[in-house]
Amino acid sequence: MEASGTSRLEGFSDGVFSIAATLLVLEFAVSSAPHAPPLGTQLLDLWPSYLAYATSFLTIGIIWMNHHFCVETMARADRTLLFINVLLLMTVAFLPFPTKLVAQFLQAHGEQVAVYVYDATFVLMAVIYNIWWRYASTGRRLIDERVPDSTLRAITRAFNPGIPLYATCFLVAVWSPLGSVALTFAVAAFYLPSAALFDR
Repeated sequence: MEASGTSRLEGFSDGVFSIAATLLVLEFAVSSAPHAPPLGTQLLDLWPSYLAYATSFLTIGIIWMNHHFCVETMARADRTLLFINVLLLMTVAFLPFPTKLVAQFLQAHGEQVAVYVYDATFVLMAVIYNIWWRYASTGRRLIDERVPDSTLRAITRAFNPGIPLYATCFLVAVWSPLGSVALTFAVAAFYLPSAALFDR
């Protein structure tokens, strides 16, 4: 079947990104029961939820930005790219679950397993994202002829550190689950400027 444009790919992807980001906020909850701790105390005790939410939301936002810029370089999408894109969106849609695990178990019994699941999700996401981009860009398979090679190289360079960085986060969880989540947040911050590279 002949390749088609990218508008439906991007429209469906945008919907999944927005829903996944919205679901992250559902983890925040306080109790109004008569014997519950004071509201201020409950809000302070939610700091693992704040950290997990900020890390996951920032990551989803960066993935969305980079996904948008990558799709802008493509002239068309074929069935293989669409399938890989579905796998990528599946990991994005799954992210609220490990985020909830981190929010509930960080600094508590079971935190290491929770962070393993969290980090493994990011590793898998980075792997699929790299496959997705390399499929589209190798040999300029799906790339618009007007896009210069320098732009493709810049995007590839920006993606190259992703898998090693998230794998490092996973390894850090062996010694410090909290340190691993903090490092995952730092990775998200590292990727914030990457969208600027795509315009070069």
